[in-house]
Amino acid sequence: MTIRPRRSVLYMPGSNARALEKARHIDADCLILDLEDSVAPEAKELARAQVVAAVRAGGYGRREVLIRVNGPGTPWHADDVAAAAAACPSGVVLPKVQSVADVERLATGLRRAGAPDGIRIWAMIETPLGVLKAAEIAAASRHPGCPLAGLIVGLNDLFKETRAQPDAERTAALLWLTTVVTAARAYGLDALDSAYNDFRDPEGLRRECLAARKLGFDGKTLIHPDQVAVANEAFAPLPEEIAWAKKVLAAFERPENQGKGVINLDGRMVELLHAEMARRTLAISNSITRD
Repeated sequence: MTIRPRRSVLYMPGSNARALEKARHIDADCLILDLEDSVAPEAKELARAQVVAAVRAGGYGRREVLIRVNGPGTPWHADDVAAAAAACPSGVVLPKVQSVADVERLATGLRRAGAPDGIRIWAMIETPLGVLKAAEIAAASRHPGCPLAGLIVGLNDLFKETRAQPDAERTAALLWLTTVVTAARAYGLDALDSAYNDFRDPEGLRRECLAARKLGFDGKTLIHPDQVAVANEAFAPLPEEIAWAKKVLAAFERPENQGKGVINLDGRMVELLHAEMARRTLAISNSITRD
């Protein structure tokens, strides 16, 4: 999968035509045009038509554009999948994934609807069973014809279903969060953190973004455009990280270090795995700079 920044992933309600237009000018790395939770039942068909029209019209620049469909078992799912296949977004987000079969059925549905091969799938882990099955769900990315790109945590439903009590440190959620990151990384997938609900609290959002980054998340899902700048800053490589990445790669390229698996750099033992991490840091940094 192409390395690209996914620091800020903004939900935009598909039923709001003004929001879909505004999204073309928001500095988010990725947009999720939503047909699910943010859309009332009576507005589902309108949202679907507007999202398809918006994606086909383009104008979103370098932003990755995803469509979140309604889940399996809902009366809108099949039509959402067919519409997404016709619209050709970057990917499709499937909510409340609880098994490999959920992901594979979506992949099959997209193929049957004529979706091009480039459309990726993002699985939302937002139920207790989804957490318990996270590794199996991530493993679907190795199955032929199953273009799974990453996992997205949805904490609101998890708190509701487990009856756990949320706090500022997300104490009850740490197991869920680390389970999803570990499952994603085991199969080379990206992992996105859950949304921060209070869009009027930028400092709280910043703390949560920095904590999520420490846990290994690539970025954060967002519910308001005002949250984008905070997430972009929190998940961007720091200047010292960029400098160190350049130093690591330069060291491995020296003639005396060619073919070595481990080198001594400024008194630190540096392995090839650190070179791989450095290349990813610089790829993301360069992508952000180009944008």
